[in-house]
Amino acid sequence: MRVFRSAIPVLAIALAAPATSWAQEATSSFELSVANIMRGPEHVGEPPVAVRWTDDGNWIFFRWKPGGRPWHEDRALYRVPARGGEPERLSDEAADSLGVLLADGDVSPDRRSRVVAYQGDLWHIDRRSLAVRRLTHTRDVEADPVFARDGKTIYFLRGDNLFALSLGDGSLRQLTDIRKGPEPREKKAEGQRKFLEDQQKELFEHIRIEVERQDREKARREAREARQPRPIYIDKDERVMGLAVEPGGRYAILRVGKQPADARQTLVPDWVTRSGYTEPMNVRSKVGDAQSEGRLALVPLETGEAKWLKLGRQPTAADSADPNAGKLATAAFIGWNRQGDKGLIAATSYDYKDRWLYVLDAASGELTEVAHDRDDAWIGGPCDTECMGWLPDGRTVYFTSERDGHNHLYTVAADGTGLRQLTRGEWEISAVDVAPDEDRFYLTTSEGSPFELHFFHMRFDGSGRTRITSRPGQHEATPSPDGKRLAVVYSFANRPPELFLMDNKAGAEMRQVTTSPTEAWRSFGWIAPEIIRFPARDGASVPARIYRPRDLGARPNGAAVIFVHGAGYLHNVHNGWSTYYREYMFHHLLASRGYVVLDIDYRGSAGYGRDWRTAIYRHMGGKDLTDQIDGARYLVEHEGVESFDRIGIYGGSYGGFITLMALFTAPESFGAGAALRAVTDWAHYNHWYTSRILNLPHGDEEAYRRSSPIYFAEGLEDPLLIAHGMVDTNVHFSDVVRLAQRLIELGKSGWEMAVYPVENHGFVEPSSWTDEYRRILELFERHIGSPRAAASENQP
Repeated sequence: MRVFRSAIPVLAIALAAPATSWAQEATSSFELSVANIMRGPEHVGEPPVAVRWTDDGNWIFFRWKPGGRPWHEDRALYRVPARGGEPERLSDEAADSLGVLLADGDVSPDRRSRVVAYQGDLWHIDRRSLAVRRLTHTRDVEADPVFARDGKTIYFLRGDNLFALSLGDGSLRQLTDIRKGPEPREKKAEGQRKFLEDQQKELFEHIRIEVERQDREKARREAREARQPRPIYIDKDERVMGLAVEPGGRYAILRVGKQPADARQTLVPDWVTRSGYTEPMNVRSKVGDAQSEGRLALVPLETGEAKWLKLGRQPTAADSADPNAGKLATAAFIGWNRQGDKGLIAATSYDYKDRWLYVLDAASGELTEVAHDRDDAWIGGPCDTECMGWLPDGRTVYFTSERDGHNHLYTVAADGTGLRQLTRGEWEISAVDVAPDEDRFYLTTSEGSPFELHFFHMRFDGSGRTRITSRPGQHEATPSPDGKRLAVVYSFANRPPELFLMDNKAGAEMRQVTTSPTEAWRSFGWIAPEIIRFPARDGASVPARIYRPRDLGARPNGAAVIFVHGAGYLHNVHNGWSTYYREYMFHHLLASRGYVVLDIDYRGSAGYGRDWRTAIYRHMGGKDLTDQIDGARYLVEHEGVESFDRIGIYGGSYGGFITLMALFTAPESFGAGAALRAVTDWAHYNHWYTSRILNLPHGDEEAYRRSSPIYFAEGLEDPLLIAHGMVDTNVHFSDVVRLAQRLIELGKSGWEMAVYPVENHGFVEPSSWTDEYRRILELFERHIGSPRAAASENQP
């Protein structure tokens, strides 16, 4: 173990009050042990999700599982009156019968009806009486129903085609005729064959009569076909991904896609199966392999002719050697305006560095570029295409962009003029919608603190921005159909998400509906970890949650553990409940045994703007890793940790990758580590995530070599635990198999591997969680938990 020294001054800035507990009873019935903690949802439940108001606004339905239920049980359907009260659990039979009312659907122009697709059929709902009428009952699958502008016709997708259903007389019309290509061509005789045919007609009356009869039949057939939709031929390997019709029924957008013919998929074996045989699963390809493609067409339904749209940057002669020139990573139709004469389209370049926003003029087929964002790293940030659309006037587009460094809201006219930035500041928008009264925006933002999420109102011109929710923590609001009430899923750092009800007014009281954790779990003194900031070597101020032994009434043992969250772009340092709730409890166990625990929102994490997000471009394991090393230095210099060799590091997925990079490239800063479901070689990960950050492996080999732990395995000096699910369809088990072979060939010792035969990327079974975290705890206790253990690791 080499000693790490730094002359960089360190300052911790407290951002919250000292850590506080939810319950401070003298006695607790909750056992703080690995096995008990890893029962997870049996203690804290699973939070309310899929929150839906009934159309009349009288009931709220949601899926929920309170604590005390078996870990493998799914969430059940509950309901509660809009005025509040005790949640009522509904039977599976009742949930099935209510499925139609809770399905997403389109609202009629007069706001009195809604049409939904449920279990492959179409249903009409009276929004006042909640009366339901079944519109179709077929073996075919009907989907994506929308109302016509007159409210008397339903447009929907059946198979690959668009249909119109009259609500009055039930008549049905097919509006498109999409077929697999190639388009058939009538072959006409030429040369010698044409001579013979002409000769036959000249010589024989029998032939002339037969030809005339065939010509008459052809004319009648063509006349009949002229009254039907004109066929649209797509490539034989393409399939229809969607058809979006405008409210007047004059135009539709056709979206088709195809899988690459020569892409090679990875096989992941499923080892423990019902059949007794190992059964391979065909999952994803690797980054840089051939990817799926798609295209959009404008279809005037009167003629049925498809006009394929040219989006993005068109290739030039200079691009002739680039097989991806002109390709797009994504092309999405966002929606039609209210008048139905313009559509909104978003397209992202194949290298993810450009995003274009277009307005399509339906009558002419012309595209107007109304916004273009470019990031020399990659386009990203919160919400993307979910935060764009049309304002009610049908002439103004809204969208979010990171162009000023943070994700903010903009508007622009349909002709590309009048671009306006409506919000600004060092905070981000994570959700945007138009209020039911169509007079304002509803926003969810981190304005005021990067560690909280609140619900806001704001006028369309950007004025009058008002925060509605007031409690510290994180809020996810679902407005009632009339916009007067809110169902809010709210959490705090030591309180799991619960459903609350409130008036849609600033500062209104929130009334709690659900209580998820068990009484035993609530009896424990769970803390709200203090949020600090420490300076990185480049001057950045890095946020982190900290758990101290004194918070748990324990004496420090001079050691520390750094937890590295997964996903890379994820926000874990905040005042809300962490999705890593098992780790949250595990950190209490570590602190109760004397460890200081640091949980860092390192570079690349969500919640801090574009520059923080893209700081890992072309070098994962760069600033995201040095933030962990600088965190270790902070622990030694300010939190009473005795030395770097008494600091452990662990994490899963991206956190496992960082753990490997830490032990392989900075062993002087850590004493042991546990890498869970870790990426070991980015050239073997998926395309959409990896190519954004590291480009393509055959085009930017340097980025992949300096970002992949397998190239640095010779640097391992400290004890390492590798843990991985054998049925991982995200980070494949083969990742750690390859690393194991590398470590074996290098003659490395002091590492061990634990494998979990039935687990995918995210573990599910408590026995697997328990075994994994028992090993992690034993690793730290054995190697960094006492000065003697750490000293023995330093012996040559």
